[in-house]
Amino acid sequence: MTSADTRTRCDGADCRKKTAGPAELAAPRLRLCPGCLHLFTGRLRQLPGLYAELEEVLSAGPSTEGRERTTGGPVPSGLPFNAAAADVRAEILATLGSWSGLVVTQRGVPAPERTVRALAGLLMRHAGWLAAHPAAADATREVARLERAAHRVARRETLRRVSVGDCVAPGCTGRLVTVVRDGGADSGAGIQCDADPSHAWPGRLWTELRRALRSGQDGGQDGGQEGGQEAGSPPQERWLTAGDVARLWSTPTGTVYRLASEQRWRRQTRAGRTYYAESDVHECFVRRSGAGT
Repeated sequence: MTSADTRTRCDGADCRKKTAGPAELAAPRLRLCPGCLHLFTGRLRQLPGLYAELEEVLSAGPSTEGRERTTGGPVPSGLPFNAAAADVRAEILATLGSWSGLVVTQRGVPAPERTVRALAGLLMRHAGWLAAHPAAADATREVARLERAAHRVARRETLRRVSVGDCVAPGCTGRLVTVVRDGGADSGAGIQCDADPSHAWPGRLWTELRRALRSGQDGGQDGGQEGGQEAGSPPQERWLTAGDVARLWSTPTGTVYRLASEQRWRRQTRAGRTYYAESDVHECFVRRSGAGT
């Protein structure tokens, strides 16, 4: 069998978005085609410059349209500040730092300085290794998303309110909603009731809310156990993708893969995708929160 016979479809973010035409094949022993690998390294090369440009945008002032007011109130008018630019800069540094941490941990190379230029440089030098890693699809998607967010940050943000379900607070008739930022970096938005703002939960508690929602839909049958589960039986394990974990716990995907390896989370593979045991993930982040990490 030749190497061409064992090549699979490219996992790159750009190839996965294609809905028509022939599928690109990944290079031998890699998960990315040459085109997606070139785009990946090119975007990494652009990020330090975009990061510097966003520093200039910081003084352009906030965009009031499309942004939600925070409980702390607006930034004083005497101190112009573009919060969107600050958010994307923080996402660039955190995401590159997360993926660099994965490279340093698994390849045993020295850690770079925590600057965007040094982190991007490390990832470019190890782009071939990342292209063969099971996380290649997530790496290309996150870097592409950061580049788009950096280019679009000067434009008005579009916020979508997504309905989650009925509020789980006793006696409340409101609906639970979360705010999704289109085209921007994932902010890990929480979940809030549209009738009572005090009914609010961070995104990482979505799994508990989902259990409460299903219990309410079942009318509290079976002693409140989800899915008709008998009272006293162990709870049914749920399985989360790395993307699920990243969104629910507001953690860069690269850090998720590193923690999964270090903490030996139980995992399953379905149709080529890896899923992690929610209970292992939950215990890991509870420990990290208690340790202040």
